[in-house]
Amino acid sequence: MRNHDIPALDRMTRGRSRFDDDEPRLLKRARHTEPPPADPDTEPDPDTGERWSSWDDAVHGPQPYPSWLVTELAAKDTELGVLKTGKEADVHLVRRAVPDTDRSCLLAVKRYRDADHRLFHRDAGYLEGRRVRRSRENRAMAGRTAFGREMIAGQWAAAEFAALARLWEIGAGHDRIAVPYPVQLRGTELMLEFVGDAESGEAAPRLAQLRPDPVELRDLWAQMVEALRVLARAGYAHGDLSPYNLLVHRGRLVVIDLPQVVDVVANPQGPEFLARDVRVVGAWFVARGMPPEQVDPGTLTGELLREAGIR
Repeated sequence: MRNHDIPALDRMTRGRSRFDDDEPRLLKRARHTEPPPADPDTEPDPDTGERWSSWDDAVHGPQPYPSWLVTELAAKDTELGVLKTGKEADVHLVRRAVPDTDRSCLLAVKRYRDADHRLFHRDAGYLEGRRVRRSRENRAMAGRTAFGREMIAGQWAAAEFAALARLWEIGAGHDRIAVPYPVQLRGTELMLEFVGDAESGEAAPRLAQLRPDPVELRDLWAQMVEALRVLARAGYAHGDLSPYNLLVHRGRLVVIDLPQVVDVVANPQGPEFLARDVRVVGAWFVARGMPPEQVDPGTLTGELLREAGIR
């Protein structure tokens, strides 16, 4: 994150009236163009819905690879449906399997929207402290040309992949944070570990869907605080943290949706993003029954800024 910056725009668009998991309003109708010719190696079979695994020509997640992950080039990917729709991207469920074997795994595949259908209306503040090297690309992104929007989409996918890879490696040690394993990055398509029931294909519930009892609530808050500490020590603020982008799987809090991850030090608004993350999740826990004196946003924010080396 800190090695490749993107220029700040004039101001950050404040407020939001809809959650990121809501259906987007399209910016404009898609241009009518002839579809590109089908590539037999990447297009799904019209009868089976299968296509060859894209593992071979993608950027891979951190090693060692998890034992459940199918990396064989003979594997095929089968689309199983949509898990989530959002303003910037849709998430699909895909099964990757080696034919005639018992080797298979479920993947959550995040596909950022094309330039005509994407709605990056809140990105200016998130992009502060990042910069690409070519002035033409900087101008295109600042001007929101079609090419510039495509550049921004690639930056979102790359930023999320890099943050997940780093946090996965941190979580594999002694620090307590859970994120989906980042399987691969290919253009604006990000493949992730599916967090949920592998047998039924049912995704783990979001924190917002749960009504935990007092014991569960205290445990989840302790996990939340530790995850925030790990993020801060890594120099990150989630940037858009809410009960809607936290999953709970087998009692474990899992942090998801990190394309807008913010470098707390390099981004001038980093402390503000971090404070907002704390306020939003803290308010949810208090509303569910946590004593307000145990959820002090000001005190916790100060602690996290010290962890990030700012205070």
